[in-house]
Amino acid sequence: MGYKTLDAVQIGSKIRSLREGRQETMQDLSKAIGTSESAVGMYENGQRVPRDEIKIRIAEHFTVPVESIFFQQVQHES
Repeated sequence: MGYKTLDAVQIGSKIRSLREGRQETMQDLSKAIGTSESAVGMYENGQRVPRDEIKIRIAEHFTVPVESIFFQQVQHES
């Protein structure tokens, strides 16, 4: 098993889904992870992928593994 990086749109969709699942605003999330509300909007719209430090903060905020938001598990063919 290995991981492949999801594209920006897939990542954004996951971030939005997690945020909405907690009934948080983009402002709530931006404050929690230490970035701007416009950056959160760009992440969610697939216009930007968060840098690694922010990826960790997002995962910690939602108490999920980083891999579950930013990567897809793939099985290698043998």
